[in-house]
Amino acid sequence: MPDRLLRLSGLEPFVLTPDIPFVNVGERTNVTGSARFRKLITTRDYAAALEVARDQVENGAQIIDINMDEGLIDSKAAMVEFLNLLAAEPDIARVPVMIDSSKWEVIEAGLQCVQGKPVVNSISMKEGEDQFRQQAGLCLAYGAAVVVMAFDEQGQADTAARKIQICQRAYRILVDEVGFPPEDIIFDPNIFAVATGIEEHDNYGVDFIEAARWIRTNLPHAHVSGGVSNLSFSFRGNEPVREAMHAVFLYHAIQAGMDMGIVNAGQLAVYDQIDPDLREACEDVVLNRRADATERLLEVAERYRGEGGARAREKDLGWRDWPIGKRLEHALVNGITEYIEADTEEARGQAERPLHVIEGPLMAGMNVVGDLFGAGKMFLPQVVKSARVMKQAVAVLLPYMEEEKRLTGATDRESAGRILMATVKGDVHDIGKNIVGVVLACNNYEVIDLGVMVPPQKILEVARAEKVDVIGLSGLITPSLDEMVHMAAEMEREGFTIPLLIGGATTSKIHTAVKIAPRYAGGPAVYVTDASRAVGVVSALLSPAQRDAYVEGIRTEYQDVAARHERAEAAKTRLPLAAARANRLAMDWSAHRPVAPAFTGTRIVDDWDLAQIARYIDWTPFFQTWELKGVFPRILEDEAQGEAARNLYRDAQEMLGRIIEGRWFRPRAVVGFWPANAVGDDIRLFTGEDRGTALATLHTLRQQVTKRNGRPNVALADFVAPEGIADHVGGFVVTAGPEEAEIAARYERANDDYGAIMVKALADRIAEAMAEMLHERVRKEFWGYAPQEDLGPEDLIAERYAGIRPAPGYPAQPDHTEKLTLFRLLDAEAATGVTLTESMAMWPGSSVSGLYLAHPDAYYFGVARIEEDQARDYADRKGRPLAEIERWLAPILNYNRTGTAPEAADRIGERA
Repeated sequence: MPDRLLRLSGLEPFVLTPDIPFVNVGERTNVTGSARFRKLITTRDYAAALEVARDQVENGAQIIDINMDEGLIDSKAAMVEFLNLLAAEPDIARVPVMIDSSKWEVIEAGLQCVQGKPVVNSISMKEGEDQFRQQAGLCLAYGAAVVVMAFDEQGQADTAARKIQICQRAYRILVDEVGFPPEDIIFDPNIFAVATGIEEHDNYGVDFIEAARWIRTNLPHAHVSGGVSNLSFSFRGNEPVREAMHAVFLYHAIQAGMDMGIVNAGQLAVYDQIDPDLREACEDVVLNRRADATERLLEVAERYRGEGGARAREKDLGWRDWPIGKRLEHALVNGITEYIEADTEEARGQAERPLHVIEGPLMAGMNVVGDLFGAGKMFLPQVVKSARVMKQAVAVLLPYMEEEKRLTGATDRESAGRILMATVKGDVHDIGKNIVGVVLACNNYEVIDLGVMVPPQKILEVARAEKVDVIGLSGLITPSLDEMVHMAAEMEREGFTIPLLIGGATTSKIHTAVKIAPRYAGGPAVYVTDASRAVGVVSALLSPAQRDAYVEGIRTEYQDVAARHERAEAAKTRLPLAAARANRLAMDWSAHRPVAPAFTGTRIVDDWDLAQIARYIDWTPFFQTWELKGVFPRILEDEAQGEAARNLYRDAQEMLGRIIEGRWFRPRAVVGFWPANAVGDDIRLFTGEDRGTALATLHTLRQQVTKRNGRPNVALADFVAPEGIADHVGGFVVTAGPEEAEIAARYERANDDYGAIMVKALADRIAEAMAEMLHERVRKEFWGYAPQEDLGPEDLIAERYAGIRPAPGYPAQPDHTEKLTLFRLLDAEAATGVTLTESMAMWPGSSVSGLYLAHPDAYYFGVARIEEDQARDYADRKGRPLAEIERWLAPILNYNRTGTAPEAADRIGERA
């Protein structure tokens, strides 16, 4: 019998295994919790609302919560429309959905739309057992898991006894009477505020913890969820105290069995370093250990009001009086470089050998960092700062170690393992790879980084020469998926057996399971979701005690993933190309008169001001780069991540100021416009307004998935006027410039990975800001179809303007080779210095390109998977061999190129 695990699914399965200590639910698609999402739904801007959902998924949300309960919204209609639209977006629909509403009719309407296995949030016995049974039975019939609130006819449960009594009663009804799978039950026993001054509230923390422990002990396979921020409402405005309260509470609640909720355990980042007086006061309050606990915490709290966490710790020099080992650990954990050279010299003076400083206090400090990060108690920017401290300390010791080696032949220290990492051939993006490398190095792994655009033979040659233990591959663009498959096949052909790690924006567990792992039978191929998972994966793969069981578990899991994916794909229905074309988007061109641009042909744009560009930066993706999940600027005040986000933002602003003052980058761009008309599924460009001579053809792909409720099967060509109506299409390339590479290299030579990653992340943001800024100029000036537009930064980020700028390689046109036509039309290499690699990645990496379509009803969409009839038709239209086209469209093909198994990839294109 299979394990009784919570199994959910969108297009992909999600299994809550013991390896996942805590599940975070994305809540930004909740009108009650997100003002932006509420405004988008209220104004029926569903395209932008889908982008909110897409951002959540790309940020790593394992489940997305969707709530439409707002007085001015038809909640049922909005839920149905949004879920139906979401189902047509495979990059969003791959994760499970939590249908959240206080109205059962809205929940049931959502259950009738959603695919996969969702979660219902929530049901309870507040209206009595009969309605509870009925709703639970319907959830079971629809195949949904449920959140059960500790709420009955008498109201919400506040004491442990009431929580236990209600949850036990609900469990027995669900399991014994309704036949509900116990693993699909998630109890929310209610977290309430403590230290409010009201005596009845003093035991709320203990009540929840005791209830959680009782539920996990006595109600087999059920789960426990809760909202931690409720606990500390009494101390709003005093973040250090709130963080300490959350750290203490989570320490006990997770041990007791709490395994789900809306919380980030980053509150525990300094749990072991909380001031003893504050920690004791928080323990007293959370665990209700003394009658005067609230008064004592209020007294202690005054000392922390307004403190800035890590920044305050850095200014507090009391730690300078500690023993040298504790000083080094403190500097490493808090990323303080100011004293590291002097402290390292002091430690060397006390050690028998310089190597002993590394193997002793430095590695002890890095072990603390690794443990905290692995447990989710430190954020990525803090870890990278710790690595900077470690590298600078080692740099102090290195000359002494080299001299000792020359005189005595003494050997260097042994690492935990040797890891080779590379961005695959044709791909230029390496920020994520660099971050993973830093995290591994923090845990005593020796990392050999071959950089970007690395051919497979070089990877294998270095792997053999350096006797590496693991190879890690990274890639951002979709052609990299095939490169990874080829790399796996080459490792198999050449007899390798070492683990192959797969990571990057377009990679996924499904692609690894279906495409990569079967090509590498000699060793395990393992998908690594992010930097926080890398150490645990590598540790298990290299541990003699864990390796065999871990590898067998991965292989079994991937076989199941591949089988599920094949069944899911076989169950989907898609239209023949002719039928999809018959259901094309029908635009009313009589109601829209296209505006002619101010000029046709190309124009170089070189009047860039870095300070002005900076005002257009969307900071949310910047934090995502550092694996901090949330929307700017709210992330700066986030209960869990606020301190880390504020410190990171402060550092980014300081570096951005230096970039602007020193003109580190030389931005450049080119823009062009051409007369254009739609011809079938393609867009034909002309040399002049008489449209007598064709200049080029932009080829587009059409959705073939079966649509419901009369929704069309869209292609980008649908947004361009047919022949007989004078329309135009634009194109652009922008780049922050090639300077980022050399600047980042200078930081790396100074043992400052934090600075190197920061400058690359800011270069990416500057390029994206340029694209946003140039598009605004296009709408108001160069094309001029919206000259009166007056939008603020938030409106631009939310894309509340007319027109779109789709790009080759993105979901609306997954074919990267369309960049060749765009670059030729713009003479982009001569104008900007941007070149295309053999895999159609842009170099420098901090570059953006795309088309401009001006129709006010144009919107972004995903082509999703296509059938063989469209692939053949597309190859004929482009005049290219089918095999060549199949190479570039491999991730979206819904048929088998080899005749053995369905092709698979769960993501299409890349997103900025």
